[in-house]
Amino acid sequence: MHLASGRVDGREELWWMTEDGPLRVGYIAGLQDRADTVWTMTRYLRDPKAPALLQKWLEWAHAHGIKSDRLPDQILAPVPHPGKILCVGLNYRPHAHESQMEIPSYPVLFNKYGNSVVGSNTPVHPPRDAQELDYEAELVVVMGRRATQVGEAEALQYVAGYCNGNDLSARDLQFRTNQWLLGKTADGFGPMGPYLVTADEIADPDALDIVCRRDGVEVQHSNTRNMIFSCRYLIHYISRYMTLEPGDVIFTGTPEGVIFGKSEAERQWLQTGEQVSVSVEGLGELVTPIGSWQ
Repeated sequence: MHLASGRVDGREELWWMTEDGPLRVGYIAGLQDRADTVWTMTRYLRDPKAPALLQKWLEWAHAHGIKSDRLPDQILAPVPHPGKILCVGLNYRPHAHESQMEIPSYPVLFNKYGNSVVGSNTPVHPPRDAQELDYEAELVVVMGRRATQVGEAEALQYVAGYCNGNDLSARDLQFRTNQWLLGKTADGFGPMGPYLVTADEIADPDALDIVCRRDGVEVQHSNTRNMIFSCRYLIHYISRYMTLEPGDVIFTGTPEGVIFGKSEAERQWLQTGEQVSVSVEGLGELVTPIGSWQ
């Protein structure tokens, strides 16, 4: 399934994204004579029975040719309210080399906060003194089960699905001190979307092409098989130290091709009016317009 979070009449709801367009889960629930017609991504991720139930409803809707009662007013990030936003730095060797940093022996972890979360086609307005704005195309893992000290072999069983992510980074703020946080979690610096693809549709998250385009020009192109630490290992490693909950997300790292990796003379930082797109194989396209500095 392709699941999106949308806003309708000021409230958040869950939608299937189908070939015929968005289909509101709550509408189909009502047609099933269900009293509980308010469905959100948070509810879906926390209910172990939800995936099978929604798959059954979707098949029923397709079989009866049912279309949505209305369209969302706005598409949000697939997981609008993640519990934890964990990010992995330097997880592709060429990216570590271009950044002139050592190949890590352990996953380099940092975080973003909820204020950074925006959906596809939502303009990002960087802080006024962040002059060195950079893109980072990434595969995002969305957790669907509580995971504590899980083995690497079974780690993917705890995943609800995957989506595109862009770890927007203000390099001047990131390296102002030896802690990266300030340059990583400004408002809007964690775009995700356009929807979540459930784990059953992704045979191997560690074998997906990943592409980033800047105003239509390809600037990053790699494959998640080139990650130093696989999705399986990251879940295993992180869960040794902190419990992962349904709705937690992991930005798994970016490949080479970022602006920061170029020589100083070649660096052309993102500017107002530009558009960055991220496409991980099978996950649609995440589009991020760069708005005015504020």
